Amino acid sequence: MRERYFTIRGKLLAAGLWPVTRLARIAWYCVRMAALVFVLGWLLKLVRPSWGEVVGGSVNFFLVVAALFFCAVGFRWVRKKLLWRLRNRLIVTYIFIGVVPVLLLAAMAGVTLYLFAGQFASFVVTQEIESQLRNLESANAAITNELASRLEHGLDPSPESLAGLRKRDPRWARREVCAWHGKRALPACAGPKGASRIAFPEFFEKEAGIYARNLRQKQLFHQVVRDRGALYLRAACVFPVNGEKLTVVTSEPLDKDLIGGIATELGEITLYASSGIAAENDDPATPNVGGDPGKSPILNASDQAAKDKGGIVIRQNQNGVSANGTRLDPKFQVGSLPGASNAFDREIQFPTPLPDVDWETGEDEPVSALVHVRTRPSLLYAHLFAALGSFAKGVEYILLGVGIVFALIEAAALFVGTRMTRTVTGTVANLYEATKHVDRADFSHRIPVTSTDQLSLLSLSFNSMTASIEKLVLEQKEKQRLENELVIAQEVQAQLFPRQATELESLEVHGFCRPARTVSGDYYDFVAAGPHRLILAVGDISGKGISAALLMATIHSAVRAYSRPGVSQIHAALALGADVAQSPSASAEISPAALLRLLNHQLYESTPMEKYATLFLAVYDSGTRRLTYSNGGHLPPLLIGEDGSVRRLECGGTVIGLFDGMQWEEDSVILRPGEIFLAYSDGITEPENEFGEFGEGRLLALARKNRALPLAQISQLVTTAVDDWIGDQEQPDDVTLVLARAR
Repeated sequence: MRERYFTIRGKLLAAGLWPVTRLARIAWYCVRMAALVFVLGWLLKLVRPSWGEVVGGSVNFFLVVAALFFCAVGFRWVRKKLLWRLRNRLIVTYIFIGVVPVLLLAAMAGVTLYLFAGQFASFVVTQEIESQLRNLESANAAITNELASRLEHGLDPSPESLAGLRKRDPRWARREVCAWHGKRALPACAGPKGASRIAFPEFFEKEAGIYARNLRQKQLFHQVVRDRGALYLRAACVFPVNGEKLTVVTSEPLDKDLIGGIATELGEITLYASSGIAAENDDPATPNVGGDPGKSPILNASDQAAKDKGGIVIRQNQNGVSANGTRLDPKFQVGSLPGASNAFDREIQFPTPLPDVDWETGEDEPVSALVHVRTRPSLLYAHLFAALGSFAKGVEYILLGVGIVFALIEAAALFVGTRMTRTVTGTVANLYEATKHVDRADFSHRIPVTSTDQLSLLSLSFNSMTASIEKLVLEQKEKQRLENELVIAQEVQAQLFPRQATELESLEVHGFCRPARTVSGDYYDFVAAGPHRLILAVGDISGKGISAALLMATIHSAVRAYSRPGVSQIHAALALGADVAQSPSASAEISPAALLRLLNHQLYESTPMEKYATLFLAVYDSGTRRLTYSNGGHLPPLLIGEDGSVRRLECGGTVIGLFDGMQWEEDSVILRPGEIFLAYSDGITEPENEFGEFGEGRLLALARKNRALPLAQISQLVTTAVDDWIGDQEQPDDVTLVLARAR
């Protein structure tokens, strides 16, 4: 079972469905808690339903929390998977920078155009109604002037005076007129079906009334009014005649015929009105779609605030239309919406309230009528450019040309943006692939460069970097090879130094050499020349490194070869051009000076002019305690007596290998028991710090102070003192020290 669990878990992990992060685990925990609470609520419902409902309410809480955490996990997954590539990041950036603002601007432009089109459609309707009102007002003013003239001449106005108007203008067949002199109705009152039903406007007599202004001359009134449960276009005029006010009112019903004329070539117009208003000259009233006529929708807080500021809040639903909380029912519908002329000729709907006045009080009531227009942009376009005639086609072509230019600019911008994006992402992709090659230690890979921008310079810099790294790797390999060879050379050179000093009964010796680099140019050796004779050699080759080490090996082999009995005399005779068989010293031991002459001749012949060496050679005879020596330009060795006295072994000549045919002198000294022989290279005395050189004086003081110690310990004390004197600085030269003590 455990193995099956891990198998399923591994598959889910491979598919990315197993929760790994903390957010994912919390989300799944909330899902499990929701399932547990759901089961618990279902069980509790069996015992007591009220408990089940209380517990079941927690399920939604856990599900909402889980959904929030899953959204956070999904966002992280999208950011990790989709936004890892630079191209996807640039696409998202372009969407937020370029596409989203364009969409917002397009949406704002669409909403603005829609509202503008709807407002324009409403403007057409309201302007037509206003035009009818102004026409009605003009006719009413003409009637007022005629009646005032008849009254001033003592004539009685009669209904027949309007017969001519009804014959000349068909619109007067729908209108009714009534006049009052003071409050006495004149016989001129008449309507389409007989006597006029217009009541005297009492609010004209009130000083505080809205329209009781400038009564000294004449007062004009035209407005949509609400009278006896119907809507009318009504114009009135008040004119003083014979000390009384002549009031003339002309009315026309706001019905299908009037709105139908407006709806021609505009679309469909629906009149909404409150439940107490019926359409004059209309078919039986349309049933109240909204239900209860006395109940108004409840305004929300924002709508109520807009209403309190004097605004009109219009809301439309399946039960009808409400304006400022008053439900309005459809009364009649005129016109028809034609089909779309193209894909962009979408339907436009826009409601517009009709301000109206209560004819009984003269006060503006809450909106009780509303005009709802359904139209299309093509119809509005025809209305808008109707005055242009054939020039409207030119406007269309201009707009089409501007649209084409904008489309071309957008296409060019999209093309340029795509090319630039590909350039950036392509370069980054090439750099990423190049880093993979570098990670595999493949420094031969180069990025193709096809442009001359900053990204191409970055690619060139990367290529230059990989080329430099490749060169450094090759150099490192070569250096490693040379270091390996130097290590081998160091091991070979270490074999050249005496691994175990050959000591005599009356003389103990010790030698030490530490290279400044891998190999050393200093030289020391102890060569047995018989059972009682020992050759001591100390030298320093000019320069450092491999060349000095090779020259040191040459001198080492030459000293050992020339030190053999008989061989040195033959080489000496050959070097001097003498006959070996006739040489008187052919059987004698060669002296240190003769060895220096042989070595000088060999180095002079086999090395460049600038190569030379300093060399001190000495032969110690154990039987006589005599030390015979010759110094070829080396630092003079010191003989330190038991009483601290010092003797310098300076006899000899110049360095070897620089001039041919040179001669060296030699001398001999007797080593007294306890006396110490000290030979050294300049790597001991010449190191410097802020106090100056280490110097021969410090070396001599250390040897005197510790003369009773073993020679190896004296050597260690000297080298430690030199290291302390140098400090953290690099060792400047090879350190070589040779010690011997007479017994």
